[in-house]
Amino acid sequence: MELVNPGTIKIDCSGAYIANDHLLRATSSPSSATSNTNSTLGTPDVSSESDDDNGSVDGVNSRNGSVDGANSRNGSVDGANSRNGSVASVNYGVANGVSGSRIDGVVIDGEDSPMISGDADDDTKNITLPKHTGEIIHISVDIGGTLTKLVYFTKSKTSSGGGKLHFKDFQTESFATDALKFMIKLIQKSSYKDGNPPITYIMATGGGSHKFYDLMTKTFRKSHLPMKIIAEDEMGCLIKGLDWLITKIPNEIFSFDLELNETKSFTQLQQKNEIYPYLLVNIGSGVSMIKVTGPGPQGFERIGGSSLGGGTLWGLLSLLTDAKDYNEMLEMAQRGDNENIDLLVGDIYGTNYNKIGLKSSHIASSFAKVFKKLRFNSSKPMTPAEKLAQFKPEDIARSLLYLVSNNIGQIAYLQALRFGLKRIYFGGSYISGHMQTIHTLSYAVNFWSNGDMTSYFLRHEGYLGSVGAFMMGPNIETPKLSDQVEE
Repeated sequence: MELVNPGTIKIDCSGAYIANDHLLRATSSPSSATSNTNSTLGTPDVSSESDDDNGSVDGVNSRNGSVDGANSRNGSVDGANSRNGSVASVNYGVANGVSGSRIDGVVIDGEDSPMISGDADDDTKNITLPKHTGEIIHISVDIGGTLTKLVYFTKSKTSSGGGKLHFKDFQTESFATDALKFMIKLIQKSSYKDGNPPITYIMATGGGSHKFYDLMTKTFRKSHLPMKIIAEDEMGCLIKGLDWLITKIPNEIFSFDLELNETKSFTQLQQKNEIYPYLLVNIGSGVSMIKVTGPGPQGFERIGGSSLGGGTLWGLLSLLTDAKDYNEMLEMAQRGDNENIDLLVGDIYGTNYNKIGLKSSHIASSFAKVFKKLRFNSSKPMTPAEKLAQFKPEDIARSLLYLVSNNIGQIAYLQALRFGLKRIYFGGSYISGHMQTIHTLSYAVNFWSNGDMTSYFLRHEGYLGSVGAFMMGPNIETPKLSDQVEE
């Protein structure tokens, strides 16, 4: 197999659409949420409250979110989302029980190919490009601290042409055995297609593009694959990927309407003043916050971040629960009741603290009830295992999810306030399309900004870097995947 001259590649986005683009990951719909009175997604019942729990706080009626690190569960937000850009006419509600299920085998060009047993694309995230006919000779990979995200293209076998972008992730810990093996299978399969050039370039980004560069080079050489690996800047790829998705792909963007308790999808953005400036909060193992004022490498600046991100949540829940993976942890959180873990305002005052806008259901101190129960309700010393047995893993999961999400939401608000930014995009694999997380982040930004800032989310939130690397293309002199839509 010989290296192919990359040439100039353009992606035709005319008529593009996301497979099952009305689906978001959720463990229950609002109407069927757990009967737990602190249910995040349950439709708020304001008629049963006898105190002032449903009163407005600084003009904003609270639900689940952060008030001085606190969560409130009743009521709704007035004027929660000031919508910038045009809202699509379709109202996408929370999917009932849809979790982006995975299937065995890999769909390549419409064929089920059992490349790696038990692994598969998330078909609910595929982007169909019905009018793109150009050759694609590269795949992209974003190798993060926890997850490796892969993007690749396959041609349609139908006479009308077109193709799809596919999205897949792996644990970075098993990069050599899983992700790299998968890439080799894709490359080998592409080399056996008559009339089509093989995959010869790997567009790599993320910290792992440097860490695993030598491993990839040696492994490809050992497999007799003369691949060219091109490493791209991580932050540049994030912005490139986000800009491409929000301007080219219909219904990629959505927000959470706190008043109606449902998601609202947006059409792709067209005008520059609809796009810039914005704050990108990319939540992976850690959190990066990037101010974006325009396209290109001179249009963005990393202005802050936090070490408390997805890796924090995953690490603590791995220690404190028996959950086997991140999705199971999120499902645990959906079933939990954080009131058994967190100290609420009502636990301290017995009611609301209306003078400063705190409701009785707000969290005054995360995990404080753990200390109180173990310190004052135990007559004998206990081992760590015995202490942990006093609490339900579901309650721990919910409390930790609130703790991390509220912290990120408040820091995001403060950074946006610092630079006068009104739009905040949340990306990264931490979100995973999980409605409870989306709700909490939305609430935190909305409450602290008094409705002046809007939180936006993406259906490919975890793939911004790998999409950006893919769109940059393999030409090392100038970008070869044009953002221009071919009419």
